[in-house]
Amino acid sequence: MTLRRERPRLPAAERRRQIIDVTTRLIAERGFWGLSMQDVADGCGLTVPGLLHHVGSKDGLLLAVLDHRDEADLISVEVQASSPREVCAALVRRNAGQPEIVRLFAVLQAESLAPDHPAHDYFAARQQKTLDGFSLLLKGHTADPDGLAVKIAAMMDGLQVHWLRDPDEIDLVAQWESAAEMIFRDLDPPTGG
Repeated sequence: MTLRRERPRLPAAERRRQIIDVTTRLIAERGFWGLSMQDVADGCGLTVPGLLHHVGSKDGLLLAVLDHRDEADLISVEVQASSPREVCAALVRRNAGQPEIVRLFAVLQAESLAPDHPAHDYFAARQQKTLDGFSLLLKGHTADPDGLAVKIAAMMDGLQVHWLRDPDEIDLVAQWESAAEMIFRDLDPPTGG
């Protein structure tokens, strides 16, 4: 007689959220290449075929994690901010409260520089979307919204890496506010239309 291990049944949305949370933690610890489907399945109380039923593949799992993070960030920032400086400050405050997610993105962003990484295209498109979004927010405030958008993204990314390396010494929010004084000091008030 074979004993069958009972697994708790969760509604599909709740199970998907659990899978994303476990995967996020594991990728932040090990990177995508160090992630095993077995470890994710074990962390969720599933078999690998059960996990695949929900996500389709390891690449599908990665993209689900990335999409979930982007959706959550967008909702959070839209509620908190209206000016370019407020949008950036809201993003930094949000990231300061979720170092595991920021670490996940930093690791994946670096890994995805390799053209054969499953998230290579995702991060290239995400970078362009981020720059386009910042540039759009800055139109009417500066003569070079595209150039300033690149500087803002670079400053945010750089500060986050330093903060992740030494969180006890670096206050991400305070460092951003100091940088924002320089970045936004010369912005013009928005123009009409």
